[in-house]
Amino acid sequence: MYKLIIGEHKPLATIIVITSGKGGVGKTTTSAAFAAGLAIRGHKTVVIDFDIGLRNLDLIMGCERRVVYDFINVVNKEAKLSQALIRDKRLDNLYILPASQTRDKDALDKDNVEAIINELKKEFEYIVCDSPAGIEKGALMALYHADHAIVVTNPEVSSVRDSDRILGILSSKSKRAELNLEPVKGHLLLTRYSPERVERGEMLGIKDINEILAIPLLGVIPESTDVLKASNSGVPVTLADTSDAGTAYKDAVSRFLGETIPFKFVSNQKKGILQRLFRTTTDDKTF
Repeated sequence: MYKLIIGEHKPLATIIVITSGKGGVGKTTTSAAFAAGLAIRGHKTVVIDFDIGLRNLDLIMGCERRVVYDFINVVNKEAKLSQALIRDKRLDNLYILPASQTRDKDALDKDNVEAIINELKKEFEYIVCDSPAGIEKGALMALYHADHAIVVTNPEVSSVRDSDRILGILSSKSKRAELNLEPVKGHLLLTRYSPERVERGEMLGIKDINEILAIPLLGVIPESTDVLKASNSGVPVTLADTSDAGTAYKDAVSRFLGETIPFKFVSNQKKGILQRLFRTTTDDKTF
């Protein structure tokens, strides 16, 4: 991971792409939660919506009514980057660059994306790229400059297999691959995990998924209605103090920053009333 350059120089940003093999696994929710988690830890962070045509990220971040200019306006030189960036009202060091609602999926290319990324690198420590699912052009643009890739999957066989394909693309089509540099560092983030359903054989377990994808496990997000409630409220779930999902995302951010944090919410352990009240960590595990 890059270190901050002390002195008169600006931070050298670390670029993180949040990607998935298929849609509907919680990728945009993860982008909002992870970016907010980095900002909570004091890191100046910007999250970019690469899903041209949909514009879901600004809804989840609760800033859809504040969008005046967007990513494509900056690409087309209709607005300056500083005009398009939206500062989060809750976290002073968190910004969003929203996507455009244009139907032109080919509006992005390597050159114009690189120009924007290079400009953002001068001001931010972390650039989080919310990628479209799969291998459409926006997804390839999002992953091209990545230093790290967080691959989001749920415990379904089809989702895990599609994620394996994304790992192949990261190893062959990123800028790091083209320049024969150190590979993009992959991290697995598992969403909508239910130990009870794993026990019933309704979804894959963590060890099964680890064997298929063979990348380090960054986080396990429990199946929770808190995620939907937060998204509908326009609040990253990381900011929900009493949410298990929010806690799991904060733990994932801590692991990304180099801390050793046991995994919670990964075993079906029936708890007594005192354990439920005080949320003891007897179910914490390492993988």
